[in-house]
Amino acid sequence: MKVGVFGLGRFGALWAQLLATRATVYGYNRSAGRPVPEGVHAARFEQLGECDALFLCVSISAIEDAAERLCTIVRPGTVVLDTCSVKEYPLAVLRSRLPAEVQLIGTHPMFGPDSSHNGVAGLPLIVCRERAPEAVVRYWIDQFRRLGLNVKEMSAAEHDHEAAYTQGITHFIGRVLRELDVQPSEIATLGYRKILDVVEQTCNDPMQLFLDLQRYNRFTADMRRDLEAAFDRVVARLGQQAGEHIDINRTGNIG
Repeated sequence: MKVGVFGLGRFGALWAQLLATRATVYGYNRSAGRPVPEGVHAARFEQLGECDALFLCVSISAIEDAAERLCTIVRPGTVVLDTCSVKEYPLAVLRSRLPAEVQLIGTHPMFGPDSSHNGVAGLPLIVCRERAPEAVVRYWIDQFRRLGLNVKEMSAAEHDHEAAYTQGITHFIGRVLRELDVQPSEIATLGYRKILDVVEQTCNDPMQLFLDLQRYNRFTADMRRDLEAAFDRVVARLGQQAGEHIDINRTGNIG
């Protein structure tokens, strides 16, 4: 089987290399000069149309442009699988832009180069059925499991709601803490060091991913409102003295 990967950024390169352990993989990147991962064949854009399956590893905001380009070369019966961190929007775009004869499956590998540096065994991958026969969906679920991934099926709406309150909130808090400029400390607790790990991991991803996660998932606005309300409730528990400090010089002698 020939498998194409459209987009060889940080995740696309990782994904292409993983797939190359199971199939003959051809990688294409819009930006010239990006190296092709070991085991992956460099491809021209037109060659992607010769592939039996095609993974789109582009940013969420670039999915429409990718679909417009692909509709001119993709063959009937080809399986197109997106890997976006949001599912409703990209699948709607692909459904409307690509010919009805093209099969569609939504996927979201819930990991990246940083979180998979020790391997992908046991890491989650979401599959959203869109426009493909049962046998095709089962084939790809089996292939993902053979890579060691923990495959979960859900609808695009279910995925986006859950992702907003897991991945979305993690990236949002990571960016907020980066703005706060939290720094390592010699007296840091384990919990604080884990917070720094969240900041490093989320902010190591492109800013475009953060923006796309917040803009293209219809549930992230609710997540941000819920987060703000929760923050306000916690502050309110401090009462009217929230902005005051105890004067240790007025506490009297201790002991």
